[in-house]
Amino acid sequence: MTITAAMVKELRESTGAGMMDAKKALTETNGDMEAAVDWLRTKGLATAAKKAGRVAAEGLVGVAVEGGRGVAVEVNSETDFVAKNADFQNLVRSFTATGLKAADIEALKAADMGGKSVADTLTSAIATIGENLTLRRMASVEGDAVAAYVHNAAADGLGKIGVLVAMKGTDNGIGKQLAMHIAATSPLALSEAALDPEVVERERTVQTQKALEENANSAKPKPEAVIQNNIIPGRMQKFLKEVTLLNQPFVMNPDITVEQAAKEAGVEVTGFVRLAVGEGVEKKEEDFAAEVAKVLQG
Repeated sequence: MTITAAMVKELRESTGAGMMDAKKALTETNGDMEAAVDWLRTKGLATAAKKAGRVAAEGLVGVAVEGGRGVAVEVNSETDFVAKNADFQNLVRSFTATGLKAADIEALKAADMGGKSVADTLTSAIATIGENLTLRRMASVEGDAVAAYVHNAAADGLGKIGVLVAMKGTDNGIGKQLAMHIAATSPLALSEAALDPEVVERERTVQTQKALEENANSAKPKPEAVIQNNIIPGRMQKFLKEVTLLNQPFVMNPDITVEQAAKEAGVEVTGFVRLAVGEGVEKKEEDFAAEVAKVLQG
């Protein structure tokens, strides 16, 4: 497979590795981006295990809470100009409010909104606005109390990142702090039990290979039993602490975990949602001038 400059650039941005290291990683893994990330981490050349993939889609995430239910809805547009448009913002806000009564994204698309389905309303908006629009994702949480937060807010309840936190107990203000924490740290799961087993095994494989290579190159190699019983479990424990919400140091007070902070506030976190605009979507890059020209052409 031909390794392009764009691929090397993408890998560099997602890992912090040097250009030649990124190119070698892609060559060694036949262009497989995720495998290349793991290869770099095994060699100790990647500074972070960020998800490979460029995020380029525009749009907004809307959040709404009613009673003990919260919903987050992502609507994508082709350009950021549209995301700043009042008509588009009202559309996202209406879809989000309708989502409070919908079970999932398909139910939302079929839901009635002023005599037309949400899907038909979106189609009409595409014709009016002149850009392709996509109702991409919807997620919800339920609890005794639900708190919401939007980061990079474009308007009330609309932003580039939308977060919902479900709690057992009465929210005394901790909910918004927890939601802001989630926006900042982007945890993979609520707890270790909720973490995807494949993610855990992938990390274990990386840490095992990394530890073995480090040991092989050490002037004073450690017995394999020490690596398997001490070093790898220790690194996995650190990983789980970093990616599971309840185990993360609370950003408002890093001396305690999120779980401890919630407990001290008299609540228990039972679930969360974090949607970021364009997450995992790859779109052809255009320069600013081309984007303006595209909008003016209609």
